[in-house]
Amino acid sequence: MLTELGGKGGCLCDPAKKGELRCPLIVRPTSEDVVTGNLFGSLQAINPRWWLPDLLNRALGEERFRRQVFRNLRIELWEKQRRYPRQHLEWNEGRTEVDVVITWANPPTTVFIEMKYGSTLSNATTHNNGSTGYPSDQLIRNARVGLRENGWFQEDVLFHRERRDFVLILLTPTTGNPLVPQYRDPDRLRAAIPDGERLDELPRLPFIGELGYRDVIHLLKWQQRWFTRPERTLVENLNRYLEFKLSQLGTANGHAH
Repeated sequence: MLTELGGKGGCLCDPAKKGELRCPLIVRPTSEDVVTGNLFGSLQAINPRWWLPDLLNRALGEERFRRQVFRNLRIELWEKQRRYPRQHLEWNEGRTEVDVVITWANPPTTVFIEMKYGSTLSNATTHNNGSTGYPSDQLIRNARVGLRENGWFQEDVLFHRERRDFVLILLTPTTGNPLVPQYRDPDRLRAAIPDGERLDELPRLPFIGELGYRDVIHLLKWQQRWFTRPERTLVENLNRYLEFKLSQLGTANGHAH
C-alpha cells in the first residue's frame, strides 16, 4: 500500500512491457491480488465488530448480521477448496481458489469474497466454456462450490458435512453486475447448477451480494469513531489507498456488462 501510494512501485523495462520478461519485484497497478492483500490485511488488524456485520449487511441490502464477538474468526486469502465431485459435473474441474474466505463459529458461518479490480468477472472458467448448457462464470462457480463446502448440496454419502450459513460477495470497484440479481433468484440459481435439485434448502436469502470500493470507504469512515487511534490511522491509509486505486482505473470498473 505505502509502496504504491508513495510512487515507489518502479517502472517496467522494455522487455517486461513487451511481455518477454516477468518481474516479480514490480508492484503492478493492475494486480487484484495486491488490492486484496492490502484491503484484508488491514481489516484483519481492526476489531471486526465495527466493520464485518456492516460490510455484509450493505452487500446483501438487509440488516442480517448483528454486532457481536466473532468467535474463532479467521480471514484467509486465496484458499483452495476441495475438488468438486466429477459425478456432479459434465466437465473436469480443478480446485477452486477463493480470493477471501471469512469464517466464524457463532453461529457457524462462511463468507466467500470474489475480488475484482481492473478485470471483469470471467464468463468462462477452466474446462467449462458454457457449452454444456450451464453457465460457466466465476460467480456461479463460487456459489456452487460454497454451497457444497458448507453442507447445502446433498450428496450420496454416509456422513454429511456440518451445515453452515453461507454468504457470497462480489467486491468490485463499482457495483451493478447483472449476475448478482440473477443468482439471488433461488430458481435461477438451482437451474444454473448441475444436479441443482439436490439443493432442497438454501442459506437464508439473500445470500449473494455485491460491494463497491466506495462502499467500503464510506463504511469505514462512518465507523471510525469506534476505532482506536492506531486503527484510525490504518483506516485512513487504507481509504486513501482505495481512492488511489479507483483513480487509476479510468473508465474500467471491474464488473461485466
